[in-house]
Amino acid sequence: MSAALPTVPVLHSEWIKIRSLRGTFGALMSLFAATVGIQVLAAAAIGRAEAGSMGDDPLLAAFYGVNFGQIAAFAFGASALSAEFHNGALRTSLAAVPNRTRFYLSKIAMVGGLAFVVGQVTGFLTFVAGQAFMGQYALGLGDPGSLRAIFGSGVYLTLMALLAAGLTAVLRSATVVLSLLIPLVLMVSFVVGAAAEGAAEYLPDRAGQMAMRMESQGALGPWSGLVILALWAAVALICGWLAVRRRDA
Repeated sequence: MSAALPTVPVLHSEWIKIRSLRGTFGALMSLFAATVGIQVLAAAAIGRAEAGSMGDDPLLAAFYGVNFGQIAAFAFGASALSAEFHNGALRTSLAAVPNRTRFYLSKIAMVGGLAFVVGQVTGFLTFVAGQAFMGQYALGLGDPGSLRAIFGSGVYLTLMALLAAGLTAVLRSATVVLSLLIPLVLMVSFVVGAAAEGAAEYLPDRAGQMAMRMESQGALGPWSGLVILALWAAVALICGWLAVRRRDA
């Protein structure tokens, strides 16, 4: 109990850091704005054109905006960690919280917690607002897979933010991490998918987005796909923890 109590002010300090860093907090808000906004614009523009106008899988199409929101999730996770590696900020943080494991886990918990809350709100409003413009092709909350996809989309965005956070703890640069992850989900995933469909299923974005599909494709289902993405994030976070513990501040 005594070990748990000091963690509360550490968590509070991490919240203050995120709230006061305009770039980091702005990325968190952009996760919501980009996902919902682009979904509404796309649905309003082409959603009623014909069946399948936004994609073969209508449930996945209901979360088209997540393709853009995940970039903001990367930026949020990366910038939250990279701020510690500028101008000796990490030395100051460790002077206040000498226990590096507590410091790192508190930061990751705050990043993950905020991303999860915003991600769940984003998932719900993305679905509801987007489907309002789909006319006769709209899905409802009671349709098969809708609630699972809403929840899964929020988890997906959370895990993407944590993946970026873990990698940033290792590489100490948000710019480098974003230059790796953005091409991975925007280009590499499609190239690998065209060359080796079976292997592409296990890439972070392909696996995680199974939670937003109406029907499973390949070996992974909605939940197993999220597990694969969670493993990617877990490996990155463990590597980040080792880097924070062992490297000089």
